[in-house]
Amino acid sequence: MTLSNRKTSKFSAHNVNRQFPRIKELAPLLKFKGPRLNRKKARLADALTIWDLRTIAKRRTPKGPFDYTDGSAESETSLERARQAYRDIEFIPNILRDVSNVDLTRTSLGETFAMPMGIAPTGFTRMMQTEGEIAGARAAQKFGIPFSLSTLGTTTIEDVMTAAPNGVNWFQLYMWKDRQASMALVERAKNAGVKNLLLTVDVPAAGQRLRDYRNGLTVPPQLTPTTILNALPRPAWWINFLTTPAISFASLPNWPGTVGELLDYMFDPTMTFDDLAWIREHWDGTLTIKGIQNLEDAKKAAKHGADAIILSNHGGRQLDRAPIPLHLLADIKKEFKKDFEIHVDTGIMHGADVLAAIALGAQFTYVGRAYLYGLMAGGQLGVERALEIMQGQMVRNMKLLGVQSLEELSPKHVRLLKRDY
Repeated sequence: MTLSNRKTSKFSAHNVNRQFPRIKELAPLLKFKGPRLNRKKARLADALTIWDLRTIAKRRTPKGPFDYTDGSAESETSLERARQAYRDIEFIPNILRDVSNVDLTRTSLGETFAMPMGIAPTGFTRMMQTEGEIAGARAAQKFGIPFSLSTLGTTTIEDVMTAAPNGVNWFQLYMWKDRQASMALVERAKNAGVKNLLLTVDVPAAGQRLRDYRNGLTVPPQLTPTTILNALPRPAWWINFLTTPAISFASLPNWPGTVGELLDYMFDPTMTFDDLAWIREHWDGTLTIKGIQNLEDAKKAAKHGADAIILSNHGGRQLDRAPIPLHLLADIKKEFKKDFEIHVDTGIMHGADVLAAIALGAQFTYVGRAYLYGLMAGGQLGVERALEIMQGQMVRNMKLLGVQSLEELSPKHVRLLKRDY
């Protein structure tokens, strides 16, 4: 190229051709969002993950109730390991599949749900946020998934059924030392229309939940100078606390001591598989056994009449260093016929976690903390946001895995990277 050509070339000195800004071209880019007057909806819309909801929940909830939800037993190792197991999943996708439409529906215990995930039973729920179990049941009804009410719930079985009459509402039972009182609850659940009873079996004693002891947590929360100071920066919580009906157990009298002391008083260390068989005789609905942590007990539960088992270490809230449910899943699944349902909970914080469990053989899964973080962040709307986030994560990850339905998921889609803890 000659010197004269270099001087006249448009791009001789630079790689771009500069010009004065043109308003006509910039105008389409200069679009600003209007003010969002509903702060709750705006706050929840900005949450993109369950962890985002947890951040909001911690900011809006006093330390005692938040720590009760967030914490687990002793060193909190059981919970952390359960979550780490899901983080260690390696997915193996298929490519070039038509995934324009994916199907999340799942049949469990004779009913079809919109997602393979239900809301787990959680105690003291109105203490976290005043809408409590009603918010969870109505959100579950809206999303087409089951809601499970705890024996230690703060809303009655009858009120939950009335609040979500078109939902699928299950009841979770702790077998108390007072057998007659326990079976009176079972009878109430039956009369209210509950079809599935979740019997929790991993509570011969309460796990040592150190956060609760250090916070002196009681139900209802006691208004001490410390709790008042902690609640003052969280006006929505304490205004709700003061202006709504008192927080109380819906199925038993309030307890003057700490939560841990209550659980030690209630739970029956003499319970055996004979009690499971006895409950099976008195309950004509489906029976799910929650808290299975080894193959031998899984077989015994099936032998004594269980329709399904939930592999669970109680969200890490009982035995510290307990087995990791996800690690148990594949081996236990191999030992049962296809029609015997194996469910799983503990550690699920993402829609991809649900898919990993399904791929390894779970028929169904449950979330506890993930739903409660949404509840504390914004009541029913917060629970709906939590379910919406996880639903979107499931849909997206199924497409990226190259599967159209949950039935296509199998162990070939995941690699479980086990750590030497």
